[in-house]
Amino acid sequence: MEDLNCCVKSCEKPLDATYWDSQYQSKTIGWDLGTISKPIKEYIDQLEDIAIAILIPGCGNSYEAEYLLEKGFTNITVIDIAPTLVEKLKEKFKNTAAIQIIQGDFFEHKGSYDLILEQTFFCALPPQMRQKYVWKMHQLLTENGKIAGLLFNRSFEVSPPFGGSTTEYEQLFKTAFHFKIFENCSNSVSPRAQSELFFVFEKKSEVIVQCYTLSGITCSNCTKTVLQKIGAIPGVINAQINSTSTDLIVMSTNEISLEQLKEVLVYEPDFSIALVD
Repeated sequence: MEDLNCCVKSCEKPLDATYWDSQYQSKTIGWDLGTISKPIKEYIDQLEDIAIAILIPGCGNSYEAEYLLEKGFTNITVIDIAPTLVEKLKEKFKNTAAIQIIQGDFFEHKGSYDLILEQTFFCALPPQMRQKYVWKMHQLLTENGKIAGLLFNRSFEVSPPFGGSTTEYEQLFKTAFHFKIFENCSNSVSPRAQSELFFVFEKKSEVIVQCYTLSGITCSNCTKTVLQKIGAIPGVINAQINSTSTDLIVMSTNEISLEQLKEVLVYEPDFSIALVD
Protein backbone atom coordinates (compact mmCIF):
# COMPACT_ATOMS: atom_id res chain seq x y z
CA MET A 1 0.00 0.00 0.00
CA GLU A 2 1.64 3.23 -1.14
CA ASP A 3 -0.51 5.70 0.77
CA LEU A 4 -3.53 6.00 3.01
CA ASN A 5 -6.02 7.17 0.38
CA CYS A 6 -8.55 4.62 -0.77
CA CYS A 7 -9.78 6.76 -3.66
CA VAL A 8 -8.02 8.39 -6.57
CA LYS A 9 -9.93 11.60 -6.00
CA SER A 10 -12.18 13.20 -3.43
CA CYS A 11 -15.51 11.40 -3.22
CA GLU A 12 -18.72 13.33 -3.80
CA LYS A 13 -20.75 10.24 -4.72
CA PRO A 14 -22.89 8.47 -2.12
CA LEU A 15 -20.77 5.90 -0.29
CA ASP A 16 -23.25 3.13 -0.98
CA ALA A 17 -23.14 -0.44 -2.32
CA THR A 18 -22.68 0.78 -5.89
CA TYR A 19 -19.73 2.96 -4.93
CA TRP A 20 -17.91 0.29 -2.91
CA ASP A 21 -18.63 -2.41 -5.47
CA SER A 22 -17.04 -0.26 -8.15
CA GLN A 23 -13.92 0.08 -6.00
CA TYR A 24 -13.52 -3.71 -5.92
CA GLN A 25 -14.36 -4.15 -9.59
CA SER A 26 -11.69 -1.60 -10.56
CA LYS A 27 -9.29 -2.81 -7.85
CA THR A 28 -9.11 0.72 -6.45
CA ILE A 29 -8.47 -0.59 -2.95
CA GLY A 30 -5.55 1.43 -1.63
CA TRP A 31 -6.66 0.78 1.95
CA ASP A 32 -6.03 -2.96 1.53
CA LEU A 33 -2.85 -4.08 3.32
CA GLY A 34 -2.78 -7.50 1.68
CA THR A 35 -2.53 -9.12 5.11
CA ILE A 36 -3.87 -8.80 8.65
CA SER A 37 -2.60 -5.71 10.46
CA LYS A 38 -0.07 -6.48 13.19
CA PRO A 39 -2.01 -4.79 16.06
CA ILE A 40 -5.11 -6.87 15.37
CA LYS A 41 -3.06 -10.03 14.85
CA GLU A 42 -1.43 -9.58 18.25
CA TYR A 43 -4.79 -8.89 19.87
CA ILE A 44 -6.23 -12.10 18.40
CA ASP A 45 -3.16 -14.02 19.62
CA GLN A 46 -4.07 -13.33 23.25
CA LEU A 47 -7.70 -14.44 22.94
CA GLU A 48 -8.30 -17.76 24.68
CA ASP A 49 -11.91 -18.73 23.92
CA ILE A 50 -12.09 -19.89 20.30
CA ALA A 51 -15.89 -20.31 20.53
CA ILE A 52 -16.73 -16.62 21.03
CA ALA A 53 -19.00 -15.01 18.43
CA ILE A 54 -16.96 -12.55 16.36
CA LEU A 55 -18.21 -10.00 13.80
CA ILE A 56 -16.08 -8.16 11.25
CA PRO A 57 -18.09 -5.33 9.64
CA GLY A 58 -16.94 -3.78 6.37
CA CYS A 59 -14.78 -6.88 6.16
CA GLY A 60 -13.07 -6.26 2.83
CA ASN A 61 -10.80 -9.13 1.84
CA SER A 62 -11.14 -10.55 5.36
CA TYR A 63 -7.53 -11.18 6.29
CA GLU A 64 -8.63 -11.00 9.93
CA ALA A 65 -11.15 -13.80 9.33
CA GLU A 66 -8.48 -15.89 7.63
CA TYR A 67 -6.23 -15.53 10.64
CA LEU A 68 -9.04 -16.34 13.06
CA LEU A 69 -9.67 -19.55 11.13
CA GLU A 70 -5.97 -20.41 11.30
CA LYS A 71 -6.14 -19.98 15.07
CA GLY A 72 -9.12 -22.32 15.34
CA PHE A 73 -11.97 -19.87 15.98
CA THR A 74 -15.32 -21.41 15.14
CA ASN A 75 -17.95 -18.66 15.13
CA ILE A 76 -17.01 -15.85 12.72
CA THR A 77 -19.36 -13.55 10.81
CA VAL A 78 -18.20 -11.09 8.16
CA ILE A 79 -20.39 -8.51 6.46
CA ASP A 80 -19.78 -6.15 3.57
CA ILE A 81 -21.99 -4.07 1.32
CA ALA A 82 -20.13 -4.81 -1.96
CA PRO A 83 -21.65 -7.75 -3.93
CA THR A 84 -18.53 -8.40 -6.03
CA LEU A 85 -16.40 -8.77 -2.93
CA VAL A 86 -18.91 -10.97 -1.12
CA GLU A 87 -19.11 -13.42 -4.01
CA LYS A 88 -15.32 -13.66 -3.95
CA LEU A 89 -15.37 -14.34 -0.20
CA LYS A 90 -18.02 -17.03 -0.54
CA GLU A 91 -15.79 -18.85 -2.99
CA LYS A 92 -12.70 -18.30 -0.86
CA PHE A 93 -14.29 -19.71 2.31
CA LYS A 94 -16.63 -22.28 0.75
CA ASN A 95 -14.99 -25.21 2.52
CA THR A 96 -15.47 -24.05 6.09
CA ALA A 97 -18.59 -23.85 8.25
CA ALA A 98 -16.86 -21.68 10.85
CA ILE A 99 -17.54 -18.46 8.94
CA GLN A 100 -20.78 -16.83 7.85
CA ILE A 101 -20.54 -14.34 4.97
CA ILE A 102 -23.23 -11.69 4.62
CA GLN A 103 -23.77 -9.16 1.85
CA GLY A 104 -25.74 -6.26 3.24
CA ASP A 105 -25.95 -3.05 5.23
CA PHE A 106 -24.24 -3.30 8.61
CA PHE A 107 -26.80 -0.92 10.13
CA GLU A 108 -29.62 -3.31 9.25
CA HIS A 109 -27.82 -6.40 10.56
CA LYS A 110 -29.27 -8.32 13.50
CA GLY A 111 -27.17 -10.50 15.74
CA SER A 112 -25.34 -10.89 19.03
CA TYR A 113 -21.55 -10.89 19.30
CA ASP A 114 -18.92 -11.17 22.00
CA LEU A 115 -16.33 -9.32 19.93
CA ILE A 116 -16.47 -6.95 16.97
CA LEU A 117 -13.21 -6.23 15.13
CA GLU A 118 -12.79 -2.72 13.71
CA GLN A 119 -10.39 -2.41 10.77
CA THR A 120 -10.96 0.49 8.30
CA PHE A 121 -14.76 0.31 8.59
CA PHE A 122 -15.38 3.30 10.86
CA CYS A 123 -13.13 5.53 8.75
CA ALA A 124 -14.97 4.54 5.55
CA LEU A 125 -18.30 5.82 6.88
CA PRO A 126 -19.30 9.44 6.32
CA PRO A 127 -18.80 11.30 9.63
CA GLN A 128 -22.54 11.95 9.98
CA MET A 129 -22.97 8.20 10.55
CA ARG A 130 -20.74 8.04 13.63
CA GLN A 131 -23.49 8.43 16.22
CA LYS A 132 -25.41 5.65 14.51
CA TYR A 133 -22.25 3.51 14.58
CA VAL A 134 -22.04 3.87 18.37
CA TRP A 135 -25.68 2.80 18.72
CA LYS A 136 -25.35 -0.18 16.39
CA MET A 137 -22.16 -1.45 18.02
CA HIS A 138 -23.81 -1.25 21.44
CA GLN A 139 -26.90 -3.02 20.10
CA LEU A 140 -24.96 -5.93 18.54
CA LEU A 141 -22.68 -6.69 21.49
CA THR A 142 -23.49 -9.17 24.22
CA GLU A 143 -23.28 -8.15 27.86
CA ASN A 144 -19.66 -7.08 28.45
CA GLY A 145 -18.94 -7.62 24.73
CA LYS A 146 -16.08 -5.67 23.19
CA ILE A 147 -15.12 -3.68 20.10
CA ALA A 148 -11.41 -3.86 19.36
CA GLY A 149 -9.26 -2.52 16.58
CA LEU A 150 -7.85 0.61 15.04
CA LEU A 151 -9.00 4.20 14.55
CA PHE A 152 -7.20 6.96 12.70
CA ASN A 153 -5.78 9.77 14.81
CA ARG A 154 -5.39 12.27 11.98
CA SER A 155 -7.33 14.09 9.28
CA PHE A 156 -7.30 13.57 5.50
CA GLU A 157 -7.49 16.03 2.64
CA VAL A 158 -9.05 13.37 0.39
CA SER A 159 -11.80 11.15 1.75
CA PRO A 160 -12.64 8.40 2.38
CA PRO A 161 -10.92 7.52 4.66
CA PHE A 162 -12.34 10.03 7.12
CA GLY A 163 -10.11 10.83 10.06
CA GLY A 164 -10.74 11.66 13.67
CA SER A 165 -9.12 12.48 17.01
CA THR A 166 -8.91 11.16 20.55
CA THR A 167 -11.17 13.96 21.76
CA GLU A 168 -13.87 13.12 19.23
CA TYR A 169 -13.73 9.39 20.00
CA GLU A 170 -13.97 10.03 23.74
CA GLN A 171 -17.05 12.19 23.21
CA LEU A 172 -18.61 9.57 20.94
CA PHE A 173 -17.98 6.39 22.88
CA LYS A 174 -17.33 7.05 26.57
CA THR A 175 -20.94 7.15 27.77
CA ALA A 176 -21.78 3.78 26.20
CA PHE A 177 -18.45 1.93 26.57
CA HIS A 178 -15.72 1.30 29.11
CA PHE A 179 -12.34 2.25 27.65
CA LYS A 180 -10.22 -0.82 28.44
CA ILE A 181 -7.40 0.20 26.05
CA PHE A 182 -7.16 3.47 24.15
CA GLU A 183 -3.62 4.37 23.14
CA ASN A 184 -1.31 5.38 20.33
CA CYS A 185 -0.55 2.31 18.26
CA SER A 186 3.14 1.38 18.46
CA ASN A 187 3.13 -1.41 15.86
CA SER A 188 1.21 0.04 12.92
CA VAL A 189 2.15 -0.79 9.35
CA SER A 190 4.70 1.81 8.19
CA PRO A 191 2.38 3.98 6.00
CA ARG A 192 0.10 4.40 9.02
CA ALA A 193 2.79 4.86 11.65
CA GLN A 194 2.03 7.56 14.24
CA SER A 195 -1.49 7.95 12.86
CA GLU A 196 -3.45 5.10 14.49
CA LEU A 197 -5.00 4.44 17.87
CA PHE A 198 -5.45 0.90 19.16
CA PHE A 199 -8.54 0.44 21.29
CA VAL A 200 -10.62 -2.06 23.19
CA PHE A 201 -14.01 -0.72 24.28
CA GLU A 202 -16.29 -2.84 26.48
CA LYS A 203 -20.04 -2.37 26.30
CA LYS A 204 -21.67 -0.73 29.32
CA SER A 205 -24.60 -3.08 29.65
CA GLU A 206 -26.19 -0.86 32.28
CA VAL A 207 -26.56 1.92 29.70
CA ILE A 208 -29.43 1.91 27.20
CA VAL A 209 -28.60 3.38 23.79
CA GLN A 210 -31.47 4.30 21.48
CA CYS A 211 -31.29 5.78 17.99
CA TYR A 212 -33.79 8.08 16.27
CA THR A 213 -34.12 9.85 12.96
CA LEU A 214 -34.80 13.58 13.04
CA SER A 215 -36.13 16.16 10.62
CA GLY A 216 -36.79 19.88 10.78
CA ILE A 217 -33.66 20.93 12.69
CA THR A 218 -31.97 23.57 10.58
CA CYS A 219 -29.44 25.42 12.75
CA SER A 220 -26.89 24.91 15.51
CA ASN A 221 -29.01 26.84 18.02
CA CYS A 222 -31.90 24.43 17.38
CA THR A 223 -29.56 21.49 17.94
CA LYS A 224 -28.28 22.96 21.19
CA THR A 225 -31.80 23.61 22.49
CA VAL A 226 -33.03 20.13 21.57
CA LEU A 227 -30.06 18.48 23.32
CA GLN A 228 -30.60 20.59 26.43
CA LYS A 229 -34.27 19.61 26.59
CA ILE A 230 -33.54 15.91 26.05
CA GLY A 231 -30.71 16.04 28.58
CA ALA A 232 -33.19 17.25 31.21
CA ILE A 233 -35.34 14.11 30.91
CA PRO A 234 -34.85 11.94 34.03
CA GLY A 235 -32.53 9.04 33.31
CA VAL A 236 -30.79 10.58 30.30
CA ILE A 237 -26.99 10.51 30.69
CA ASN A 238 -26.03 11.88 27.29
CA ALA A 239 -27.58 12.69 23.93
CA GLN A 240 -25.86 13.39 20.63
CA ILE A 241 -27.09 14.70 17.29
CA ASN A 242 -25.03 14.03 14.17
CA SER A 243 -23.49 16.71 11.96
CA THR A 244 -26.42 16.76 9.51
CA SER A 245 -29.06 16.87 12.29
CA THR A 246 -30.69 13.71 10.95
CA ASP A 247 -29.71 11.17 13.64
CA LEU A 248 -30.06 11.33 17.41
CA ILE A 249 -28.73 8.86 19.95
CA VAL A 250 -29.94 8.93 23.54
CA MET A 251 -27.95 7.14 26.26
CA SER A 252 -29.81 6.57 29.50
CA THR A 253 -30.20 4.47 32.62
CA ASN A 254 -33.78 3.62 31.70
CA GLU A 255 -35.63 3.38 28.41
CA ILE A 256 -36.81 6.75 27.14
CA SER A 257 -40.06 6.44 25.24
CA LEU A 258 -40.66 8.00 21.86
CA GLU A 259 -43.63 9.85 23.36
CA GLN A 260 -41.36 11.53 25.91
CA LEU A 261 -39.10 12.78 23.14
CA LYS A 262 -42.04 13.97 21.05
CA GLU A 263 -43.28 15.97 24.05
CA VAL A 264 -39.86 17.61 24.33
CA LEU A 265 -39.93 18.60 20.65
CA VAL A 266 -43.55 19.73 20.51
CA TYR A 267 -42.55 23.39 20.96
CA GLU A 268 -41.47 23.45 17.29
CA PRO A 269 -44.10 22.06 14.84
CA ASP A 270 -41.50 21.47 12.10
CA PHE A 271 -39.54 18.98 14.21
CA SER A 272 -40.26 15.28 13.86
CA ILE A 273 -38.67 12.18 15.32
CA ALA A 274 -38.90 8.42 14.72
CA LEU A 275 -37.31 5.44 16.46
CA VAL A 276 -34.74 3.35 14.57
CA ASP A 277 -35.25 -0.36 15.31
